[in-house]
Amino acid sequence: MTQHTLSECPVCGNNTFLSHEVLWPELVSSWQLCEHEVNYINRQQGFHCSSCHNNLRSMGLASAIKKEFSFTGTLDEFCKNTSRVSILEINRAGNLTSFLNKSQAHRLIEYPEFDMENLDIPSGSFDLVIHSDTLEHVPNPKRGLSECRRVLKENGACIFTVPIIVDRFTRSRSGLPPSYHGQSGVLANDQLVHTEFGADAWLTPIKAGFSSCEVYVFEYPAAIVLIARK
Repeated sequence: MTQHTLSECPVCGNNTFLSHEVLWPELVSSWQLCEHEVNYINRQQGFHCSSCHNNLRSMGLASAIKKEFSFTGTLDEFCKNTSRVSILEINRAGNLTSFLNKSQAHRLIEYPEFDMENLDIPSGSFDLVIHSDTLEHVPNPKRGLSECRRVLKENGACIFTVPIIVDRFTRSRSGLPPSYHGQSGVLANDQLVHTEFGADAWLTPIKAGFSSCEVYVFEYPAAIVLIARK
């Protein structure tokens, strides 16, 4: 596993980090994870900035956003100083929301008021759509991404993360025992997993109509971000 020696958090600029394990036995079993996979998912979700508390997954998302708009500062600075970029955040992207909210052109929508498969938003409204570890909970992920594409302006981008098991192909959990993300022992309907994404995760946005999908690697295999362009 290739691990970053991070000099600073791409979200806030802090330079100290903490780590803790997040997976629990029932989820490891339902996901059929081997030790190597447990280790990099724990790093993805549990390694975090000691100041803003964004984990490695969210730091990767922040870095991808900055890359897409050729911005060299922190995400905090990007959001404070870039009012020209209209941003739609679908469900809270970890601890990034408080930073994204500093942009005057940011809008947060959340389930169940908004259903990703049928967004009550006019077409061509946003430059950027963001979601983080949400798509696996959407019954029809291709439909969800096609809605993200619809609400984007021409040349807009949907930048998102999903939990990716890099040595497998994507599979539906239809017909398998229910599996829930979130917290151990919490069986909330919005945490039910419909899709387990693998190395071919990039195909879903292509099938949803995006013209390209970049696999952006902040750290392999723990922090992989997909950048789908309209």
